[in-house]
Amino acid sequence: MPQSAIHCSEDARRLARRRLPWMVFDYIDGSAGGETGAVRNRAAMDAMTLRPRSLRDVSERSVASSVFGKAATAPFGIAPMGMCNLSAPGADMMLARLAAKYSVPLGVSTVASTSMEEIILAAEGNAWFQLYFSGDGTGTFKLVDRAKEAGYQTLVLTVDVPEVGRRPRELRHGFRMPFRMGPKQVLDFALHPRWSLTTLMRGKPQMANFQMEGYEFDRTESRAKADWQTLARLRERWSGNLVVKGVLDVEDAVALKDAGVDAIQVSSHGARQLESAPSPFLMLPEIRAAVGEDYPLFYDSGLRSGEDVLKALVSGADFVFFGRIMQFAIAAEGENGLHQLWSILTDEVDIAMAQLGITEVNQLRSKKNAPAQ
Repeated sequence: MPQSAIHCSEDARRLARRRLPWMVFDYIDGSAGGETGAVRNRAAMDAMTLRPRSLRDVSERSVASSVFGKAATAPFGIAPMGMCNLSAPGADMMLARLAAKYSVPLGVSTVASTSMEEIILAAEGNAWFQLYFSGDGTGTFKLVDRAKEAGYQTLVLTVDVPEVGRRPRELRHGFRMPFRMGPKQVLDFALHPRWSLTTLMRGKPQMANFQMEGYEFDRTESRAKADWQTLARLRERWSGNLVVKGVLDVEDAVALKDAGVDAIQVSSHGARQLESAPSPFLMLPEIRAAVGEDYPLFYDSGLRSGEDVLKALVSGADFVFFGRIMQFAIAAEGENGLHQLWSILTDEVDIAMAQLGITEVNQLRSKKNAPAQ
C-alpha cells in the first residue's frame, strides 16, 4: 500500500480540492450565504481550550463509547451526507464498510447515491436512516416503511431544511441533481479527467432511494409543511429510536424531549442552511443544561479533528458525527484514504485524552476535566 499523504483532515481537503471538479468540491465544501456561519462556528471551537492534567497514570486508555446501548469503538460516527458517490464511485459502500469494521453508526441520507437496503447490509446493521419530510409527506412515510422493512432501528428526522438554503458556490457552478450538462460543466469535467473517467463512465450518480414507482424526489422541493403534528405521526409510526437533527433552539429541544423524541442532534447542517444561525457548538452546552444530564444529545457541524471531538463531549454531547471530511478523504485517496483519516481521528482522540489525564471518554463530562477558562 502506498504511503498516504493524509496526516490530518486539512490534508484530505486540500487533496480533494485538487482532484474533484470545482462544482463537486464546492457542493461538498460550501455553506450558506457568505459562509460567515461556518466561520463563526469554527472560531468558537478554536477559542475553546481543554485542561491538561499532569502525573496521572494514563498508560492504558480506551476511546470506546456506546450509543443507544450499543458498543462503539469510538465516540464518533458518520453523519448523513447526500450524494456521496460524487466524491468517488462507491463512496457510500466505503462508508458502510467502515461503519461495519468499527461498529459505529453511519447516517444514511434520504438522498444517498445507494439504496438504503444495500447500505445497511454492507454496514452490518450499523446504519441509521436520515429522513427529510417533503411535499405532502406521502413519499416520506413510504421511506419510513422501507427503512423499517430493511432493518433500520434508528430514524433521524432532519428538521432544519424547510427550504433548501442558498449556497452561492453551488449556484455559480449551476449545480443540480441530477446533473444538467452545459458548456461550463463540460469544461469543469474535462479539466478533471481522473474524476470524470472513474465517475461518469460508471453512470451519473443518482438519488437511489427514489428509483421506485410513484415517487420522484426534487432536491429543491419545499419541506415547509412539516410541523409538530408531523412529528407526532412519525413517533406513532416509528417504534425504534427517533432522533431529531438540526436543533439550535433551547425551547425546541425541551419540546422535542417532551414529545417523546429519543435523542436530539445539535447541528447547523454544516452551516449550509441559515448563515445567521447561532453557532451549534455554542448552543450545545445551553441545550444540555435545558434537557438534563441523562438525555441523549448528539452533535455535528464543523468537526475537523479528534480534539474537536473531545471539546464537543466536554460541552455536553454524548456522541458526535463527522461529515464532509469523510468525503474529502475518499476523494483524496479512495477507501485507503478514508481508513487513514479514521485512524488519524482515533489517534488524535487517544493522544489528547492522555494529555487531559483521562483513560475513558465518559470521564470528559466530569467537572474535574472541564475546559480551561
